[in-house]
Amino acid sequence: MSEYFQKQTSKIQLYRMSVYIKKATSYSRLEHIVFLTDNAKNLPASHFGKKEIDYVKAEFKNKSKIVFINQYNRTVCVVNISGDKKEAHDVVEAYRKAGNDALGRFNKTKAKQVVVVSFIGKPGLSIAFAEGMALGNYQFLKYRKDAAKERNSVRTILIQDESVSRRDAELLQISTNAVYNARNLVNEPQSYLTSEVLAGEFVRLGKEAGFSVTVFDKEKITELRMGGLLAVNKGSIQPPTFTIMEWKSANAKNKKPVVLVGKGVVYDTGGLSLKPTLNSMDYMKSDMAGSAAVGCAMYAVAKAKLPLHVIALVPSTDNRPDGDAYAPGDVITMYDKTTVEVLNTDAEGRMILADALSWAKQYQPQLVMDFATLTGAASAAVGPYGMVCMGKVDKGTVDALKQSGDAVYERLAEFPFWDEYSELIKSDIAELKNVGGSSAGAITAGKFLQHFTDYPWYHFDIAGVGFLHKPDSYRGKNGSGYGVRFIFDYLKKLSQ
Repeated sequence: MSEYFQKQTSKIQLYRMSVYIKKATSYSRLEHIVFLTDNAKNLPASHFGKKEIDYVKAEFKNKSKIVFINQYNRTVCVVNISGDKKEAHDVVEAYRKAGNDALGRFNKTKAKQVVVVSFIGKPGLSIAFAEGMALGNYQFLKYRKDAAKERNSVRTILIQDESVSRRDAELLQISTNAVYNARNLVNEPQSYLTSEVLAGEFVRLGKEAGFSVTVFDKEKITELRMGGLLAVNKGSIQPPTFTIMEWKSANAKNKKPVVLVGKGVVYDTGGLSLKPTLNSMDYMKSDMAGSAAVGCAMYAVAKAKLPLHVIALVPSTDNRPDGDAYAPGDVITMYDKTTVEVLNTDAEGRMILADALSWAKQYQPQLVMDFATLTGAASAAVGPYGMVCMGKVDKGTVDALKQSGDAVYERLAEFPFWDEYSELIKSDIAELKNVGGSSAGAITAGKFLQHFTDYPWYHFDIAGVGFLHKPDSYRGKNGSGYGVRFIFDYLKKLSQ
């Protein structure tokens, strides 16, 4: 690690706020409370008058899902989401969204603590409801003058449910904190979050969660001849970084590591292939959302002490059109010695990811997953509803990945990955070109990355979901933290 990071990372602190989630053993008539039920007859009579019970029953008959009762010194919320969803993961997602919906009322009444009580008897629903509340409670107020006045009142969520263990609540707390950290990183402007500061944030998360972090500075990156990362960085006055994070449990169940790779472009102007500002460059502080996803997933894995060996790699730079910027027509020699003809400097994410994917070969990984806000084509194809994915892994792995995507509702849209797409990125003067033309842009980007792999690998394009332009229930607006919960869920199941 460079001397800069040894001396400075302890000073780098993002604005952080969280909500505390615990398993409750009891609850009282004095607390703000949520009752989850599938039958109004299950509600405890000691907490309601007869007229209140009649009112709840009437609202349920009128198809209301959430009913609020003002009991003067507290707010009571009764939730009944009937089984109109066909898939189990759709039901769970409905409870998350209901949690977010209920949260607004509790914040309006200035409630500080809310107890979630389940009478349904189905595992996971109270956790989902609490998760929707917790994730929906996120705010980014670092740059707000009246932050104290704007801050949400809810600080603690208690869960009273016999099917929920203390470990379940602990894992939800860890996951929520990881998503909060990822959202903070994506929401930070590049005026603060340079590549060095991003690397420093990963150092901080490593210290907090217990995983190791090594940061390569520009001198080391140059020595290693990471040509893709260095080429993109040529137009910037800020140096690049290459961050290696590692968690290896003493009782790791995987003999070969799972490697996560995240695109860390802290700001993307498009370089000399300059982007338009409106609805494009103005949001490009979020082009490092992939790095936030993998770095904060590492935080969750280490904090939960999963019995696994996991490594995360983040190549990071900004992409600017300064005097020495790499240009369309240039030929770049990558870390693995592949030559690439650059036809569009705005296709920079794949250039830096390629070096990281080549670096990953030394670990002889069980699986490599990369996450990147890579192409507008992926966003256009599926919008803000899921991740575009593709790669070369066995069907069992794909099925497991899709199951985790459904479980946390960060769903996967698998694209075809036929060999013919490789023809579109062949160069006349080099081995590859960095764009494949107007057709199948998300897939040709994936094919470019595939060239640098010789192991089981899957690519996730989060361009449509890493940064949201309007509120989306508990995912909020702006930085979503998309990918963190998906990775954590997949690795939890892998560890079992």
